[in-house]
Amino acid sequence: MESKAGPSCRLVFCLLISAAVLRPGLGWYTVNSAYGDTIIMPCRLDVPQNLMFGKWKYEKPDGSPVFIAFRSSTKKSVQYDDVPEYKDRLSLSENYTLSISNARISDEKRFVCMLVTEDNVFEAPTIVKVFKQPSKPEIVSKAPFLETEQLKKLGDCISKDSYPDGNITWYRNGKVLQPLEGVVVLIFKKQMDPVTQLYTMTSSLEYKATKTDIQMPFTCSVTYYGPSGQKTLQSEQAIFDIYYPTEQVTIQVLPSKNAIKEGDNITLTCLGNGNPPPEEFLFYLPGQPEGIRSSNTYTLTDVRRNATGDYKCSLIDKKSMIASTTITVHYLDLSLNPSGEVTKQIGDALPVSCTISASRNATVVWMKDNIRLRSSPSFSSLHYQDAGNYVCETALQEVEGLKKRESLTLIVEGKPQIKMTKKTDPSGLSKTIICHVEGFPKPAIQWTITGSGSVINQAKESPYINGRYYSKIIISPEENVTLTCTAENQLERTVNSLNVSANENREKVNDQAKLIVGIVVGLLLAALVAGVVYWLYMKKSKTASKHVNKDLGNLEENKKLEENNHKTEA
Repeated sequence: MESKAGPSCRLVFCLLISAAVLRPGLGWYTVNSAYGDTIIMPCRLDVPQNLMFGKWKYEKPDGSPVFIAFRSSTKKSVQYDDVPEYKDRLSLSENYTLSISNARISDEKRFVCMLVTEDNVFEAPTIVKVFKQPSKPEIVSKAPFLETEQLKKLGDCISKDSYPDGNITWYRNGKVLQPLEGVVVLIFKKQMDPVTQLYTMTSSLEYKATKTDIQMPFTCSVTYYGPSGQKTLQSEQAIFDIYYPTEQVTIQVLPSKNAIKEGDNITLTCLGNGNPPPEEFLFYLPGQPEGIRSSNTYTLTDVRRNATGDYKCSLIDKKSMIASTTITVHYLDLSLNPSGEVTKQIGDALPVSCTISASRNATVVWMKDNIRLRSSPSFSSLHYQDAGNYVCETALQEVEGLKKRESLTLIVEGKPQIKMTKKTDPSGLSKTIICHVEGFPKPAIQWTITGSGSVINQAKESPYINGRYYSKIIISPEENVTLTCTAENQLERTVNSLNVSANENREKVNDQAKLIVGIVVGLLLAALVAGVVYWLYMKKSKTASKHVNKDLGNLEENKKLEENNHKTEA
């Protein structure tokens, strides 16, 4: 190749090119560069004193040289040969270091630095290695599911744009998958882009899954070489749905088997433990040898006690795989005798029975007028207080909502019965007459008085309780009287009378009043007589006093006489 350094240089170069020698002590030197980076190659030769120029070349595969850069030692000028693949990519420094920008795979060659003197040519070779990190590996073409006991392609692990080519490794749960006939099959291939000379690596994995692979992560990695040595890139995890056949069938009942009662709806659910689970089953009902084909659920509506029995389900294509369960339809019957509204007469006997029939032991509670009774009622002789609303209630505690109740409304009727009493007031001025009445329906009470006398208070009635109440009046008779109490209801009219004598203490009371009045009058008359006597006495005393004054003529004696008169008056 002709140099652009001039005729004299060309002549010297041509004479010495064949005599070029490798400087002793210089072996193979390698420069590692990343794809796209700048390749820097030092000349590694000591510059001689009589240097004429320096030159770089690379060698073709057949060994022929291709000169790419020239630098004169005197003119300090740099010239680059017309090599298309290195156009605008070369830079030659003053110390003859060659830089190649934007490293490519095609730059991977043997380059030689040449320093030329008038009598010799010195060479220093450099091997350029270019590395390209591949893309992060990715699992593609993934199987939608894997099946147990079947060798099936799981997916492809692919990594692109690598130089040199790398290796792909598969992992299961972080452990390396090694080839195993019929279980793990690995197929590796690589492809180089003719333009970029970059490699794409692909590894296909065929895998026979088991149930232990459920939720197990699979990954792959690519191992490659870079400027600083070996490196590895890891893919994202991939988890596959594992299909496996049903090995067991189970049957479920809703609602809970312990809570099914007459009138309920029963839903049977049949389940297989395979993946995917079976979608159809055969359901076998009590007394029916042929199965009913259905989805995984079968519903019975408004069940009765005769639905109690064994229920089964199986796979359609494998009837031997079957599941069964026993269902009890709970029931509760109650019979109250008598029931409804019953009317009896007081004193009658009334047998009462509450009969229970149930699928298991039931509790029985008796209530009367919403008050719980300690025992069941029994009437050998009815009383008015026995009347009321009776309820017999039973329940199965284990079965929610299973309760029954019947009621008996007992009416105890009786003809009116009357008892009359009287009570005299302590003062003796009045008497209280009470009419006690018993009967149902409630009798109406009416009073009748025969004879004269004043009724001090109108008739008053007590509350009507348990078929009994009373009415009372207070009377002050002036003579013997007869009080009649009449009680009447829808059954009968009953009358009773009571004789009440005149008040015996009345005359004694009048005599005492007359005596008191006489005493008061006598006292007043005595006081009047005493006043008259005193007046007469005073008058006589004054006349006597005058005679004494004339006879004695003594003033002192008169005074004494007056004093005596005054004492007498007093």
